[in-house]
Amino acid sequence: MPAFDPAAYGSHIADIYDDTVLHLPTAEPVARLAELAAGGPVLEFGIGTGRLALPLAARGLTVAGIDGSPEMVAGLRAKPGGDLLDVVVGDFSAVRVEGRFALVVLAVNTVFALPDQAAQVRCFRNAAAHLRPGGRFVVEAWIPDPGAFRHGTALRPVLVDEDVVVVEAAVLHPAEQRMTTTTLRFTEDGVRLLPANHRYAWPAELDLMAELAGLVREVRWADWAGTPFGDESRHHVTVYRRPAQEDGDVVGGA
Repeated sequence: MPAFDPAAYGSHIADIYDDTVLHLPTAEPVARLAELAAGGPVLEFGIGTGRLALPLAARGLTVAGIDGSPEMVAGLRAKPGGDLLDVVVGDFSAVRVEGRFALVVLAVNTVFALPDQAAQVRCFRNAAAHLRPGGRFVVEAWIPDPGAFRHGTALRPVLVDEDVVVVEAAVLHPAEQRMTTTTLRFTEDGVRLLPANHRYAWPAELDLMAELAGLVREVRWADWAGTPFGDESRHHVTVYRRPAQEDGDVVGGA
């Protein structure tokens, strides 16, 4: 596997990123994150072009971010209010920004963009280091489904519309819990190939990473609306919390 480059994903997709996420909900996650932040400052790992960050800032919250892609950050800066956010370009599993936050956000499966388990563990520890006591770390991710692959490969439609068709081709590497993917985006302008790698992890593995970082799981939902998580859930939104000693919590407790 090639060396991890946190800028690689954005360099391929930045110019059309906003178009690729039009189908994703925004109002529900923004409302939920604002509720969890409770008026406190927010830090987003993988802030991208600001799909969540800018609406949160518009609600009056102080928002900062880290992103590996200069191109994605340039897209954020070009939007109204984007130049007012404190954003650092770098690897969000390692880079520190100034301040302590009420909420750290890692949305849209971005935790799987990290290359291996060690990097994901570092990410959780970095999130915990940015949180003030009682602060929360929110992770949104899909549930791995190796059974969807046949002979280690899969081809699935992601979006079928009148003017755009999106298909994802993937190869599974189960020994490393890794997927090599290329998304094919068909429009009247032609075909775009958008490569990405995913080091996937099950929710229980993410819970253990949180415990290693001194965080406790507060709640897990199937979506941003708060649908209960269950056997049939294909995605999850999980909230971890840094215990507040002044509230009598014990780091690492249940």
